[in-house]
Amino acid sequence: FHLSGTVTDPATPSSPELVCSVSVSFDRCKITAVTCTCGNKDIFYCAHVVALSLYRVRKPEQVKLHLPISETLFQMSRDQLQKFVQYLISVHHTEVLPTAQKLADEILSQNSEINQVHGAPDPTAGASVDDENCWHLDEEQVQEQVKLFLSQGGYHGSGKQLNLLFSKVREMLKMRDSNGARMLTLITEQFMADPRLALWRQQGTTMTDKYRQLWDELGALWMCIVLNPHCKPEQKSSWLRQLRRWNSVDVCPWEDGNHVNELPNLTHSLPQGAHGNQEMRPHRTVFTRAIEACDLHWQDRHLQHIIASDLYANYCYHDNQEGSLFDSRGWPLWHEHVPTACARVDALRSHGYPREALRLAIAVVNTLRRQQQRQLEHFRRHKKELLHKGHTSITNMEGWVGHPLDPIGTLFSTLTESGRAGEEGSNTCLDLSDCSSVVSRADLQRMPVQRLLGDGESYMALAVETALIGLGQQRVMPDGLYAQEKVCRNEEQLLAKLQEVELDDSLVKIFRKQAVFLLEAGPYSGLGEIVHRESVPMHTFARYLFTSLLPHDAELAYKIALRAMRLPVLESTASSGDLSRPHHIVSVVPNRYPRWFTLSHIESQQCELASTMLTAAKGDSRRLETVLESIQKNIHSSSHIFKLAQDAFKIATLMDSLPDITLLKVSLELGLQVMRITLSTLNWRRREMVRWLVTCATEVGVYALDSIMQSWFTLFTPTEATSIVATTVMSNSTIVRLHLDCHQQENLASSARTLALQCAMKDPQNCALSALTLCEKDHIAFETAYQIVLDAAATGMSYTQLFTIARYMEHRGYPMRAYKLATLAMAHLNLSYNQDTHPAINDVLWACALSHSLGKNELAAVIPLVVKSVKCATVLSDILRRCTLTTPGMVSALHSRRNSGKLMSLDKAPLRQLLDATIGAYINTTHSRLTHISPRHYSEFIEFLGKARETFMMAHDGHIQFTQFIDNLKQIYKGKKKLMMLVRERFG
Repeated sequence: FHLSGTVTDPATPSSPELVCSVSVSFDRCKITAVTCTCGNKDIFYCAHVVALSLYRVRKPEQVKLHLPISETLFQMSRDQLQKFVQYLISVHHTEVLPTAQKLADEILSQNSEINQVHGAPDPTAGASVDDENCWHLDEEQVQEQVKLFLSQGGYHGSGKQLNLLFSKVREMLKMRDSNGARMLTLITEQFMADPRLALWRQQGTTMTDKYRQLWDELGALWMCIVLNPHCKPEQKSSWLRQLRRWNSVDVCPWEDGNHVNELPNLTHSLPQGAHGNQEMRPHRTVFTRAIEACDLHWQDRHLQHIIASDLYANYCYHDNQEGSLFDSRGWPLWHEHVPTACARVDALRSHGYPREALRLAIAVVNTLRRQQQRQLEHFRRHKKELLHKGHTSITNMEGWVGHPLDPIGTLFSTLTESGRAGEEGSNTCLDLSDCSSVVSRADLQRMPVQRLLGDGESYMALAVETALIGLGQQRVMPDGLYAQEKVCRNEEQLLAKLQEVELDDSLVKIFRKQAVFLLEAGPYSGLGEIVHRESVPMHTFARYLFTSLLPHDAELAYKIALRAMRLPVLESTASSGDLSRPHHIVSVVPNRYPRWFTLSHIESQQCELASTMLTAAKGDSRRLETVLESIQKNIHSSSHIFKLAQDAFKIATLMDSLPDITLLKVSLELGLQVMRITLSTLNWRRREMVRWLVTCATEVGVYALDSIMQSWFTLFTPTEATSIVATTVMSNSTIVRLHLDCHQQENLASSARTLALQCAMKDPQNCALSALTLCEKDHIAFETAYQIVLDAAATGMSYTQLFTIARYMEHRGYPMRAYKLATLAMAHLNLSYNQDTHPAINDVLWACALSHSLGKNELAAVIPLVVKSVKCATVLSDILRRCTLTTPGMVSALHSRRNSGKLMSLDKAPLRQLLDATIGAYINTTHSRLTHISPRHYSEFIEFLGKARETFMMAHDGHIQFTQFIDNLKQIYKGKKKLMMLVRERFG
């Protein structure tokens, strides 16, 4: 019962040789205690313990066997006993001397506790037959490891480590090691003590997705443990007390990720129909299902027969009632809430009973098949009234895919793994009662489980059919972000498993059968003609079915995919009557889908399904037309329609083949739909969409370009139509790409000019310049565009827009028109005294230069406008200086009688008016500046007065005016002594 030895770790380049003393206690084929001097701290045994144990197993003759130490001591005389004790103390005096002295004192004391007990303990003699015996588990290490992993918050691979611990628990359960429950209890205690739980609850934040999945696995493991078919009632009671204690803690995580869940009790089947609503229940925690499972037992006679025998059947049975125990073939059925039944299957597998798990799994699958058939028959009987009604409240409030217990995944794994020969524990029969009366134990061990299958069936075929049934189940979208994400994740996991299966003829037959059921089973199928408005969409599943069926039955594949394209929750026409949960019928239209947190993912999957169909339908105009109609009817997101348009364009214009004109037209139709949807809404990709549409229309042909220009107002804003559409259509690259002749070019140009003039009328501010540019080669159109600008100048156009068009006119050789527009622009302008860096200054200088170049009359007309609009002294003095440098009209070289060749006088109009305005502006600006001047601006102010003096001096009495001006300043602002001293120094 006690093994001890030394184990040598050989030296390595980085560490010296290590000799470890190891002792192992064992009892009834289990290691019950270990110690090793290596000091390694871990949940699992160190290598030295394993090495010593294996050495004893492999070489029992090399290990000397001793009697228990109590027997050896019994054979010693008193002198021998004294010698034995003294030698023991001498060899280990530092370790055992205190203990030896204490024991000696107690033995010599008549009343000590040690003297009240007969005999003495012997660790080498083994435990009593009544004592508990279980494998050694270092509880402290388990707690420390879990605490460490949790504290790392998912970093450094801690999540993976925790999952490995859970796998270890499952492994222990499979080996029927009683430490499995002990270890899970220790893990759970640490999870419950995680300080982040309270923090998240206080802050109202949700835990991370990976952490949530760990909690899910924790709940599922407890479900397995309490469903152990061999556990004793007192064990189950103990676990139930533990689970209830954890369940009552305030921070215990909720099953659905911190959202209210009103599902029925685990042990009851879910009623169908609008009247099956359950009243609101308290939050379900991750332990609720395990707590409820404590009420389940394995004593049902029918259940025991199913589990015990492959031959359990009743061929004379008539399957004619709802709760039939056998199907029409006479094979057993098991009617129980499906996730609960599957939890039983998982428990049997987990506890090392794979054959029994398989028998129950097959009974559950046969029950699902029968239920499917019954639902189909029921719908066919009531089809007319349901279709007439137009909506349904029939739904499964609790879907199997995304369920916390993963029932479909459990059935799939049980069936696919069952084919593996020699699975551990498969030769052990589970004896729950006197079921052996059905068939002898010896016969059971000889019989293949294959007997459970029908003709031509295989476990893989059954697994595939089960996955298809689960994925196609019509179920309502659950509450809460986490629960909804789990639906998506679980669906993807199941589909990934299915994609690993190679389809043979028998599997294709199953696909066909299930596809037909999905289409014909009405509200009981996720792909029925009519489904509950808030049903989980089938896009991802349908895409898999479509690609799988396409090579074998294209018609059926398209029926499935087209049916799945719908997204009823986004249909605003849906009536509130089809919502089976009264507390959600608050405001159906304004806030139609507040609960669908994964809507963007769902819409992207809908888009992927449509894209897959478009790709497959290339070259088939009838199919393409049907797919296009489905997209236009069912997809509501402009970005997804745009993606599909781009996909169709890419597929249609692949480099290795001629363009598919039908698919190109589909691409264009989708593009036009995007234009219409986004015309009145903000979309940051709008410009890209418009450019792409023109490219697509160009590929389709000249008639498509002409068509989008004819109906531009339903597709584009006036700015887009002129600056992008018409401009691109008129470019040389488009003409070359389309190989247009002169006649076609002129027709296209005529459409572009018509568009340009319409846009200019509608939005002259943004389109006038583009319209003028597009109409340059047509005199009448150009004149029309110019007139539109003139008409709009008085009301709707800014000086910036008018100056831009005026400069363009000058550039095109229309100086008088440019002058006219410049004067209109000046009327809208207003520059105050301190706006000496305003961007419009260059335009004002340009307008004055243009007027000056045209002649005295034009300059005389523009100066009053300048004086009225510009109050900035430096700008006015700049204009004044430029006007006095050259003769008006000289630049234009128009030597008529009005251009005398002489410089203009500052004493006469129009320059006298400009000079007076400039001097007045300097005086006003000076006073404005002095109101709030600070010492750091004094030197800048003196420079400003210097410039003012230069302007004053241009007048014949300028010297007198400036002197009076300075005297006034010194009088008014005499309080600013330092500044006035600087003024005197510079100006006297």
